[in-house]
Amino acid sequence: MPTPTPNISPAEWAARVELAACYRIFAHLGWIELIYNHITLRVPGEDKHFLINPFGLNYAEVTASNLIKIDLQGNIIGHSEWTANPAGFTVHRAIHENIDNAHCVMHTHTTAGMAVACSQEGLSMSNFYAAQLHGQLAYHEFEGITVHEGEAPRLLANIGNKRAVILRNHGLLALGSSVPRAFAVLWLLNRACEIQVASTSMGPVRMISPEIQQACARDSLQFNENYGAGQDVFNALTRIIDATDTSYKN
Repeated sequence: MPTPTPNISPAEWAARVELAACYRIFAHLGWIELIYNHITLRVPGEDKHFLINPFGLNYAEVTASNLIKIDLQGNIIGHSEWTANPAGFTVHRAIHENIDNAHCVMHTHTTAGMAVACSQEGLSMSNFYAAQLHGQLAYHEFEGITVHEGEAPRLLANIGNKRAVILRNHGLLALGSSVPRAFAVLWLLNRACEIQVASTSMGPVRMISPEIQQACARDSLQFNENYGAGQDVFNALTRIIDATDTSYKN
């Protein structure tokens, strides 16, 4: 694996490699929207800086070295041949700056996620995956393309202390204290949306009681430290990427 350049600390380089692997995992899963959407990660030891994908590259082209480091004003730290998408910067900056444990933020426009985000009901607590998100789901109303700073206070108020967010008419968002933890939340949310789209196409669905929802959230392996809290599944997916293409480590 390439070693970090002199101006990149070992901790930052490790974060870059992990984030680049995540972009490749998203590409592998089909969670891509051409060159759009974002996964961002705070730089270790630099609370005011975070890493974001270069605008113009497909997720399969993202590497540890071409990730962009930006500050809370959107200024690029160091050198980059690329720029950052302002729509990604506005939302992710607000969350990174104001929510302490939001070290990683992920946003997708998957078909199932957008379909549920466009539905009047939102996420139906009628399937195994949705139930595991009991008490963890927030909603934010659509205000147009997310490039206006004035939206940030309302977004933050709606998120509160939740980890999974449905952006109405827009898509899905997840946040976590690490890349694997944010991934675990997003995978559950997206999978719940996929099942909902399939099940509701057949007619009325059976709802899960609040008591069982609460038990599912408590017992979910996705959040259980004894089962990796997302780390184990992230490692497994990284091994799949490593078996075919390790260029993300460059």
